[in-house]
Amino acid sequence: MSPKKDHDQEKSDIKIVCQNRKASHEYFLDEFMEAGMILSGSEVKSLREGRASLVDSYGRIRKGELFVHGLNITPYPHSHHLELDPIRIRKLLVHKSELKRLIGKTEEKGYTLIPTKVYFKKGLAKIELALARGKKQYDKRQVLKEKELKKEMDQARKEQRH
Repeated sequence: MSPKKDHDQEKSDIKIVCQNRKASHEYFLDEFMEAGMILSGSEVKSLREGRASLVDSYGRIRKGELFVHGLNITPYPHSHHLELDPIRIRKLLVHKSELKRLIGKTEEKGYTLIPTKVYFKKGLAKIELALARGKKQYDKRQVLKEKELKKEMDQARKEQRH
């Protein structure tokens, strides 16, 4: 099999549960990384049904371990034996070398860890985190202005062709 087919196969193995679309509007996203999550069985079932939200969630490093705060996983309706807090703090699994690099980066002024999406990869629940810097109001306006200009240019090109 060619390398291109392997890459296509890998993309098809990913099932996205939820995405944080506001993250790119609110932050400059510099680096992305993947981490595993420690979850209970009912939380995994809930994720498979797409019952999760990344609104107001963030990553934090405490005592040499990485955690995600504010990730809302709605309780699985058929699980009555175990009641978990839907917004509880969840531990993330990363390599020690990545964690050391993240500690150095997050200690720099203005950097934070923002979850951008939750997905299943080869049957395992994963979360994608971005190393992000907050945007100021004028940065957001500038990005919207550039987006509007690009849209107008594309429309003008389209009209010119016809």
